[in-house]
Amino acid sequence: MLIIVCGLQGTGKSSIAKEVTFRINAVLLRTDVLRFQLYEQPTYTEDEKQRVYDEMFMYAEDLLKEGKNVVLDATFMKEANRRKAKDVAQNAEVDLKIVEVVSNDEIIRQRLQAREQDESEAEYHHYLRYKEIYEPIKEEHIIIDNSGSLEETTKQLDKIFHS
Repeated sequence: MLIIVCGLQGTGKSSIAKEVTFRINAVLLRTDVLRFQLYEQPTYTEDEKQRVYDEMFMYAEDLLKEGKNVVLDATFMKEANRRKAKDVAQNAEVDLKIVEVVSNDEIIRQRLQAREQDESEAEYHHYLRYKEIYEPIKEEHIIIDNSGSLEETTKQLDKIFHS
């Protein structure tokens, strides 16, 4: 199975991705981690961002061929990259699930201001900018609202990914 966990910065998608990874016994691939493996000092150009996604897809293809479940943790702002994930799943003949993580703006602001020791360098102004250009998900997908308590989020995950 291939699962993409997507959404804007600060929504909690990395926490959700880790939980999903645990629940389905998968390998987790994060663009935030891959970026620093590829670039000592990332500049976040479009070419650089796309190379990170392309590397992630390559790793995912290899892992899926080995029969492993894979969770991809990235914003997936562009529909083209979500389409590429769909192609990867189809080529590997596995199911694809898209999980979009959302949260309210004030919670996101608080989370991004409180971040320390995380691979992500996102700040609230990045979130606001990307919120304007995020390409909506048109295909069927799961929405996890991560605005509330951990218990509320866990209940949503329980309905989808039984542990």
